[in-house]
Amino acid sequence: MNANATPTNPERTKSSGKQGQGSKLLQTLLVPALAVLTGFIIGAIVIALSNDAVIVAYRNFFHAPGAALAATWKAISIAYGSLFYGSFGSLPEIYRGFQSYSATGNSKALLQAIYPFTESLATVTPYILAGLAVAVGFKCGLFNIGAEGQFGIGALTSAFVGYSIHGLPWYIHLPLAMLAGAAGGALWGAIPGLLKGLTGAHEVVTTIMMNYISYSLSNWLLNGPMKAPGFRPLTPVVENAAMLPRFFPAPLRFNWGFIVALAVAALVYWFLFKTTIGFEIRAVGANPDGARYAGMNIVKNFVIAMTLSGALAGLAGASQVLGIDHWVGQGFSAGYGFDSIAIALLGQSHPLGVVLAAFLWGTLRSGATSMQFTAGVPIEIISIIQGLVIVFVAAPAVIRWIYRIRAIRTETTVLTRGWGK
Repeated sequence: MNANATPTNPERTKSSGKQGQGSKLLQTLLVPALAVLTGFIIGAIVIALSNDAVIVAYRNFFHAPGAALAATWKAISIAYGSLFYGSFGSLPEIYRGFQSYSATGNSKALLQAIYPFTESLATVTPYILAGLAVAVGFKCGLFNIGAEGQFGIGALTSAFVGYSIHGLPWYIHLPLAMLAGAAGGALWGAIPGLLKGLTGAHEVVTTIMMNYISYSLSNWLLNGPMKAPGFRPLTPVVENAAMLPRFFPAPLRFNWGFIVALAVAALVYWFLFKTTIGFEIRAVGANPDGARYAGMNIVKNFVIAMTLSGALAGLAGASQVLGIDHWVGQGFSAGYGFDSIAIALLGQSHPLGVVLAAFLWGTLRSGATSMQFTAGVPIEIISIIQGLVIVFVAAPAVIRWIYRIRAIRTETTVLTRGWGK
């Protein structure tokens, strides 16, 4: 034994390990947060540059610099103020609504005050489920571009079960319709998974093609077998027993789908990080050669991951149909599947991160309309901010360089492994 060796202190080692994990977690969360902040800062510059009053003020900047800066602040504050008002509402209005309801029992003012926030939560719901769908694929090293098509197929299958079956109680009809949506999306996701595992066909190509097939299939169904009476290409309205219950009366659309989405996020976390199959999926995504050497079935894990990914996307479509729209029409999905790719990237493919990213994405989308009508700012500004956020998340070295953050080694998500490999 070396007499000069320093004895190891278990408590100190344990404490330093916890501090290291805490620092790693902090930096993991810090980069996406700074990416969001940077996106908003650059978005503010774009808002100022697109405002006529600001441009006019800066023409006389050297004569009246204070007026130019005031015009800039006014344009940005009105735009972002209306954005956040459209996303969350106003706390004073909510407080006055509660007071009115307590004094008179009239809930109209209260419902009007909480409408923006509840509408944001309703918008967030399908984003959570669709983001989880793409995140599961990422964890297995698969780039699921087909969430859009899986979302649409899930919406159609849930709508079909919702309107075609009559007389069932809600506790049978509603779960059946939700499961139908998940099953439709699972089938649409399993096909690329099988092709990937058995033939090496790249999932980016196959899922894109499955999107086009789902679009054409939807158009045929909505103009044929599933078309409701009338001229518009849409399905009949689902039965009341198949609708997700809403927390408040119309026009508020916030429903139990949000609770279902949070529960599913918790289940996905448990599946990925607490089960053997979840560990295998993550191992295959991190190092498929090492996973194969360890005896893991690569084909099986590809199929499971893509099937589960499709099921989650289909469940997102079902939540939108059964909780919000109650029918399916052409152009139904409105880009949820493609937005989910950005949400999964922003959330670092972790269920908790996906929930937070979906909340950001949904509130921005919900508040964009208010910003457009109140401040006269084009709704495309929101798309610019979202695009900038994703650029900075996808290139974290830029954020670290801007804010002088030291890089740390973290588990990375493998997005693609090459064509046909």
